[in-house]
Amino acid sequence: MSGAPSLGALIGAALLAAGRPVQVRELAGVLGVPEDAALREVQAFTARLQAADMGFAVEAVAGGYRLVVPGPLSGHLAPLLAPPPLPPLSGAALEVLAVIAYRQPVTRAEIEAMRGGSAGTVVTLQERELVKVVGRSDAVGGPLLYGTTERFLLEFGLTGLEDLPPLENANFSHLLRS
Repeated sequence: MSGAPSLGALIGAALLAAGRPVQVRELAGVLGVPEDAALREVQAFTARLQAADMGFAVEAVAGGYRLVVPGPLSGHLAPLLAPPPLPPLSGAALEVLAVIAYRQPVTRAEIEAMRGGSAGTVVTLQERELVKVVGRSDAVGGPLLYGTTERFLLEFGLTGLEDLPPLENANFSHLLRS
């Protein structure tokens, strides 16, 4: 490649190399343009990529953009992907995850009170990096406070917590990717 790279080439390279969602302000810095121009360039790159039918796409998630394999193609790639996917979350784990997502920051005791049962699956959710300790409560003993992670947003295809369905319609099981 001779001369200066195109803005599209820089966007594609940045999204591929980062391995995480890249925010518009970061892309603006890489491209050397204002954020509104960077956003227009990302949209143009996304359209060109879609038209080219190259087997990957740009996804807006977790406050940024990343390159992904579209769902219909991912099943064909299963033999190449490792490690094997984790088993689906149990109903209890989904309930605990929902409580944390909607009520964060929240203590284990508050989770147990809302569920009417044990919050033992918090450890599983932490191991999967879906929830993390976000601080300590001012309550007696300073119990740990839990909240969701960026990985939670990534796994459930959410741009931010404001994308969660209304609480009365919440059903995390339909958000799980198979």
